[in-house]
Amino acid sequence: MVTVSRIPEATGAGGSVVAGVDGCRGRWLCVWGDPARPSGMRAALLDTPHALERLRPLPAVVGVDIPIGLPGDAPREADRAARRLLGRPRGSSVFPAPLRCMLQAPDYATACQLGRDRCGRALSRQSWNILPLIRAMDAYLLECPARPGWVQEVHPELGFMVWNDGVPMARGKKTPQGRAARLGLVEAALPGALSAARASLGAMHCPGDDLLDALAAFGIAARIAMGRALRLPDPPERDALGLPMCITC
Repeated sequence: MVTVSRIPEATGAGGSVVAGVDGCRGRWLCVWGDPARPSGMRAALLDTPHALERLRPLPAVVGVDIPIGLPGDAPREADRAARRLLGRPRGSSVFPAPLRCMLQAPDYATACQLGRDRCGRALSRQSWNILPLIRAMDAYLLECPARPGWVQEVHPELGFMVWNDGVPMARGKKTPQGRAARLGLVEAALPGALSAARASLGAMHCPGDDLLDALAAFGIAARIAMGRALRLPDPPERDALGLPMCITC
């Protein structure tokens, strides 16, 4: 059974402004603005998580599609709970978070062997491909105790599920039907946001599905700021360094 609960209302310097972030070709695709004024959405490609603190207006909450809190020797309950909630086939989009010991692995084979030795499973290729982003976010959050909580882990497919009246998406985001369905949900929830984000990016190119995922993360951040979000699990687990292992939706 999936256990969820409401998160207390978030507060911050940005008031109603929130941000959604998705990894994009080794950088961070960030969209931010006031959810009540989606046509004023802004977007940028950030080189490091530290750049989040230079956004103006400063968001009250940042929702980021990256594992936060890394287990030592077992899968995270957050990942298991998210996969159960999404069901098949969308649950497969939740990649298991790497073990903390994998962060410094010099190559994929070593990371997989560490996983087999510690918990009997290898690291997925998808997780290995974003390991530099996971490492960067982990280091950023550990630098300052105020950052976890301001930055919260989300998953776009959970965001689309909430917009879709609680029903997981039937088609993958790479298919024409799946992309069209997600476009429709974004436009219904945040009218004009996609066009505004594209205009804000200008000549900076990013894949269309990454921009849709960032907007889904933005939608979850808006629910966090309003005290309407759910977290998986509740209470959240903590990793060995004290970071929460919780996916918010």
